Amino acid sequence: MVSHSLLTGLTSAAEVDGIQQLVVGAVVHDSGRVLLLQRPKDDFMGGIFELPSGKVESGETLDSALIREVTEETGLRVKNIGEYLGSFDYESGSGKPSRQFNFVVDVAAPEPVTLTEHDAYIWTDVTDELPVTDAVKDVLAKYSTVFG
Repeated sequence: MVSHSLLTGLTSAAEVDGIQQLVVGAVVHDSGRVLLLQRPKDDFMGGIFELPSGKVESGETLDSALIREVTEETGLRVKNIGEYLGSFDYESGSGKPSRQFNFVVDVAAPEPVTLTEHDAYIWTDVTDELPVTDAVKDVLAKYSTVFG
């Protein structure tokens, strides 16, 4: 599991930087592939693929939010939160400065994936040309250097 001091440090740094919304992202991996979810067409940034991710709720820790979001969005059970892969900043659909913290996540089993907030999912090799934002490409490139 990821260390408490790392999580606390990340949260504190975001607060100092004026970040108003904390978000967690999971690189769920299995057999050399990663899981990507497709946003609904009518949603903010509709149609793109993204990592399982979501907002950290008030009073929630980054690791708790990560486990909750992976479970809510995919139905998969998190076994372990591993390597921290960095963060990226963006403006949310509501205009808030946001920071997404990204971690490698091991799940008990890769299927079945049960979608609740997305239109589709793919398990893909990170060497493929991926239909994701440049920020997510950077996270997956770091994943490749660590696990490739």
